[in-house]
Amino acid sequence: MASRKKVLLKVIILGDSGVGKTSLMNQYVNNKFSNQYKATIGADFLTKEIWDTAGQERFQSLGVAFYRGADCCVLVYDVTAPTTFKTMDSWRDEFLIQASPRDPENFPFVVLGNKIDLENRQVTTKRAQAWCQSKNNIPYFETSAKEAINVDQAFQTIARNALKQESVETYDFPDQIKLTDRPVSSSDGCSC
Repeated sequence: MASRKKVLLKVIILGDSGVGKTSLMNQYVNNKFSNQYKATIGADFLTKEIWDTAGQERFQSLGVAFYRGADCCVLVYDVTAPTTFKTMDSWRDEFLIQASPRDPENFPFVVLGNKIDLENRQVTTKRAQAWCQSKNNIPYFETSAKEAINVDQAFQTIARNALKQESVETYDFPDQIKLTDRPVSSSDGCSC
């Protein structure tokens, strides 16, 4: 019997409400963008197994359940909203406290400066790169979920960095699953 190896990576996306976490995730997973998202309550879980957490502070207490076992954390801010950049430290610290990774200094983070398609940019590339450099050279991408700019490249880096983690869980999925060793008997009716 041939078996397939499936690597399951848990990626957490954090940032203030409205920075585009859900839009980035949907652009990557479904190649779609919508202007009509509602605020995420709790977490969304898509087929590529990316956890999109709520950006509102009132949901931050849910962190432990969502953050534990993460292989990578993506910090997202809106390049047109400086307050969303200023909260990056607190999102990073909150994640490290709640997730309790074995090696917090080398845990893989990726930073996304989103909404580069908009005109009124407030956070410079230089400022964001300096912040990333000061945090152990976190990879940085400027993205637009709306225009699909750098989204695939960012998520490829996210996956690569997550795979570098020692604690990648690997599952063995056989082609067939045998549920019982007993021979199947034929009967004329239901045994219930």
